[in-house]
Amino acid sequence: MTSRPFLDPALWQEHVYSGGWRAAAESADLIEPATGAVLTRTGVAVAADVAPAARIAAQAQAGWAATPPRERAAVFLRAAQLFQDHFDELALFVTRESGAILPKGQHELREAIAFCQIAASMPLQSQGQVLPSTPGRLSLARRVPLGVVGVISPFNFPLVLTLRVVAPALAAGNAVVIKPDPRTPVSGGFLIARVFEAAGLPAGLLHVLPGGAAVGEALVEDPAIAMISFTGSVGVGRRIGELAGRHLKKVSLELGGSNALVVLDDADLD
Repeated sequence: MTSRPFLDPALWQEHVYSGGWRAAAESADLIEPATGAVLTRTGVAVAADVAPAARIAAQAQAGWAATPPRERAAVFLRAAQLFQDHFDELALFVTRESGAILPKGQHELREAIAFCQIAASMPLQSQGQVLPSTPGRLSLARRVPLGVVGVISPFNFPLVLTLRVVAPALAAGNAVVIKPDPRTPVSGGFLIARVFEAAGLPAGLLHVLPGGAAVGEALVEDPAIAMISFTGSVGVGRRIGELAGRHLKKVSLELGGSNALVVLDDADLD
């Protein structure tokens, strides 16, 4: 633990993260749900920001995929340590931004640490197999990175539901463009960028473009984006699936669910 602040609001005020912290086309106040007060101010992306980000990501991805596995793994170990070192500060910010209770924010931080530790093991795992073939022939199959992955993440568990995609995608040798929910652009994006920048992730591999539906659609339709991961409502998921299908683009959709709760007659409701 450390008493020195890790998060610096000046990084994302009037800025987005794309090839580094750069001036945003727009900006907006971020309101703390519990108080109604302004928590911070952040940059907001527009649809025109997507193509340059995707292009930079694609250029950076080739070098990252060729980086020795142990060097890639080390980035995630450092990221996990940063989440641990600044646990209290980050958990409190996630709590305040998402309108949650502190134990929920702490849970997100614990999961973030675990995701980074798991991701650190991925570059060192076997990525291929020998296939049956006729005598005198050798048939091999190996996994290769997709390229650039677009991540459209929700507000309810912003850190967990973003990082669970970002960490393995980067570990596998891909670049990532995140469009976090506009209600949680820091926990779902800028906080992650801050951690990975400090952990030594090469520039250009991670982009954070908070914005509205136009930014999301531009991300889905951009030809440099090889895959879209979306967590959110059924209606938006259908729209993303439709757009991705037009481009024969890989897509992963986790859509709105309903959790059942059974209360027995002898339950103590007090």
